[in-house]
Amino acid sequence: MAKTRTESLPPPIMTSEAGSFAQATILRRKPQIIHDVLEDNDYPPEIQAALGELLAELAGEPVRPLAEPAPDLEYWQAQWCPYSGRTWLELPWYFAEAFFYRRLLEAVRYFQPGIWFEHDPFAARKRRELDGPGGALNLAAELMAGLPPKRLVAARALLYACLWGNRIDLSNREVMARGGRRPGQASDILVDDSDRLLEFLASYGPHERIDWINDNAGPEAAFDLLLADALLDWGWARQVRMHLKPYPFFVSDAMIQDVRELMARLQGESEPRSRAAGDRLAARVQAGDLQLTTHRFWTSSYAFSEMPDDLRGELAQASLVIIKGDANYRRLLGDRHWPPTARLEEVAAYFPAPFVVLRTLKAEIIVGLAEGRAEELAREDAQWLISGKRGLIQFVG
Repeated sequence: MAKTRTESLPPPIMTSEAGSFAQATILRRKPQIIHDVLEDNDYPPEIQAALGELLAELAGEPVRPLAEPAPDLEYWQAQWCPYSGRTWLELPWYFAEAFFYRRLLEAVRYFQPGIWFEHDPFAARKRRELDGPGGALNLAAELMAGLPPKRLVAARALLYACLWGNRIDLSNREVMARGGRRPGQASDILVDDSDRLLEFLASYGPHERIDWINDNAGPEAAFDLLLADALLDWGWARQVRMHLKPYPFFVSDAMIQDVRELMARLQGESEPRSRAAGDRLAARVQAGDLQLTTHRFWTSSYAFSEMPDDLRGELAQASLVIIKGDANYRRLLGDRHWPPTARLEEVAAYFPAPFVVLRTLKAEIIVGLAEGRAEELAREDAQWLISGKRGLIQFVG
């Protein structure tokens, strides 16, 4: 695992920070996720008890390590050891979140032989995101029906859909309650490098490969697939590779099976454009033009600067990496207290390829703003960093 220099870096965001969103994540959001899992799954008493023990541990007990026999036991032991003896409210925020999901999978016996082996505890919620007026299938059909014939205009519409689709995050009830399915306004994009990005895509192609570091399943994954399909269809990319989670993570994060299920549902739609898109995507996967991959790093607690050499080498082969969502943005920045005026190209100078971030704001971390802009936004809206209302399209080429 490659390591990054820590001298002169700002401190990490901690769950101990009083009144912070990081602290609220442990005090409110993670307990609610456990309750949701219990509600959505008909687990036997022993699994219900294990989830209850995790719930009690969150309330102030020391964080215990993994105990189950599993292929990643040693891997997680190394990540847990520096925090032995601490409670969940004394941890770096991203470690706390990543380890919570791994511990939850231990409680529901996801990796153990038996009827619960590889049963996704979030599957019911993910599947509810496919159907209905605000579901992935309906929203994808609406997007395709409204695409203009001009490529650059259509590309911008797809790009914005991929940005605002990131609002639909099942791990964040607050954002969903505030209207997480509605697209934002152009004025809500605090940094919008879409002009530079579209010029890079259209004028410097065809690009050999464009990679995605994906975030959520459901509508966001549908928009990602439609943009990928267009990039391949227009000859802007010869291949697209999507990096997905190896196991359930952050409730709605997309795994390979989630994307395959979405494509199969598109193929089964009666609406002609949706069905044709599903057929094209399935054919692209079969031909290798669209590749669905995973790596255990994506569900680790490590920052992107600590990416293992094999994954770093793989991303280095991409002409562009599209980094989706809030958690990936936090990992890109090391989940640290950077000043909002810090330059993304300097903070993430280690990244091995040109990249663009498509992110709606759901965490108290941001860089790339003009002097005084963060203070101005804070005066307008005390929740501006966490409400999901605002977005970023930040391109580093």
